Amino acid sequence: MTVLVLGPSGPGKSAYAEKLVSKLSGGTIYYISTMAPFGGEGLGRVMGHKLARKGRPFVTVEQLYFVSGLVLPKGATVLLEDASSLLANVLFSEKQRGGMISTYRDITDLCGRCKAAVIASVDGLVPGPEFDSKTCGYIEMLNQLNGKLSEFSDAVIQMRNDIPVIIKGDIHALG
Repeated sequence: MTVLVLGPSGPGKSAYAEKLVSKLSGGTIYYISTMAPFGGEGLGRVMGHKLARKGRPFVTVEQLYFVSGLVLPKGATVLLEDASSLLANVLFSEKQRGGMISTYRDITDLCGRCKAAVIASVDGLVPGPEFDSKTCGYIEMLNQLNGKLSEFSDAVIQMRNDIPVIIKGDIHALG
């Protein structure tokens, strides 16, 4: 079972994804954090996520690239937080090479080894004149990645004003 949770950057999407993955799991959840914190805002966001998980059955794994290379127990339950950061890490790193297709394959390879996976990703970004060409390219690739992940996933939920809207699948069957 793979579920994609889409939404704007900010509160709501992550909290919902955490609740959803908890319903899918009977035990330990591997929280795969892909965000490379830059500046005070990024560090604050990472700390907020860590505080929200405190006391919950999450094993946090910080993995900026190559999530499919993680060694996890057979049939693990994972929360990938998040696909948009993973793509940015791949595109803008001097250490890692790849693009949208390699990121998609990396994510789907990970999900294929899991009992259940919830993937969070930012959506709703539109390239425009306020962005440089690299950022516009990233936004276009992110929109393509989200489209391919939507096709791959059993269920897709889009957060709208902190309200989950089912786009695909039956989340009521998830438990």
